[in-house]
Amino acid sequence: MSQLSKIHSNWDIFCKIVDNLGDIGVCWRLAKQLHVEHGLMIRLWIDDFSAAIKIIPQLNISLNQQVIDEITILKWYAEADFTNAADVVIETFACELPTAYVSAMVQKKSNWINLEYLSAESWVADFHAKPSPQANGLTRYFYFPGFTEGTGGLIRESIDYVRGECGVLKEIHISNVNPEFVRWHDSLKISLFCYPNAPIQDLFAALQANKNKVIVYTPASGILLKVAGFFEKNSIEIGEKFSKNNLTVHVLPFLSQPDYDKLLSECDLNFVRGEDSWVRAIWAEKPFIWQPYFQEENTHLKKLDAFLDSFYANYNAKDKVFNMHACWAGQQISATIWRDYLNQISDITAYTLQQSQQLAKQPDLATKLVIFCNNIA
Repeated sequence: MSQLSKIHSNWDIFCKIVDNLGDIGVCWRLAKQLHVEHGLMIRLWIDDFSAAIKIIPQLNISLNQQVIDEITILKWYAEADFTNAADVVIETFACELPTAYVSAMVQKKSNWINLEYLSAESWVADFHAKPSPQANGLTRYFYFPGFTEGTGGLIRESIDYVRGECGVLKEIHISNVNPEFVRWHDSLKISLFCYPNAPIQDLFAALQANKNKVIVYTPASGILLKVAGFFEKNSIEIGEKFSKNNLTVHVLPFLSQPDYDKLLSECDLNFVRGEDSWVRAIWAEKPFIWQPYFQEENTHLKKLDAFLDSFYANYNAKDKVFNMHACWAGQQISATIWRDYLNQISDITAYTLQQSQQLAKQPDLATKLVIFCNNIA
């Protein structure tokens, strides 16, 4: 157990899977890091095993309780036993804890943390870690991940842990990727993971007209019908490869988190979405285009602008980066926008590496959580 985690050794994390698996992706990474690096006993409550199995492939959906990677995984359902509360309870993304479990927390005097979604908006630091006293005597703390010292930080495992998960760090070995992946040296390699409302066919049209070869690797997700449509196919199978002019698209299986991280690190440009893949793209130290989750009244565009303003604050040609992101989020990309961005790719690569290394100097989310919970004991 790390020196940081001596006070509270038992933690529960509650995860309600809404859609797109971002919730469980973040929760599973956090649970494993809290256990491996801080020696904590973690129970992860999940409401939808049939969805979670994509992120945790060892999961047996017929069991209500099981241990995977030394993490106890419990099915969160109405008849579950909620009488044994943990020292620290992480309510992720305002998922609303069961009433019976909250009653057990009162008896235990648990520390209650509501882990919020990641944002680079300026107000985040002002609201981070603020207490909200409850009528039952508990205090609920709102914990905001973020990109500045005044926030809760970003999920980032130690180098030793990543090596243990993935073998040699950044090794070119992706078990579920076509072996042809490692033989391309004269092509731009792109990973594509996005929401279905992204302008995928516009992007492909620009890529196929690119002056050099472009290889796109797209893990299986809800965009496959759009990919098929561009190549005038009615459907697509995992493992298929399609080509048109200078564009080749490889359709991959839904990758495990370690395999997806490897894919990001070996591509030249990564299209990512939501929260989990967004953060992993930063740690891959490669240029990336982020698609935030759509929200009413264009709230997602405010989040996008806030991140771009922060991350690219010191980049001289930021207009090319901003235009590319705006078009991707605005569902329309032209060949001109793509060329303008690609002309800057070397500079963007160097800048992204610098920014990633700068962010990595800050304490990570798990470490800051442990310190925070010890301080409010």
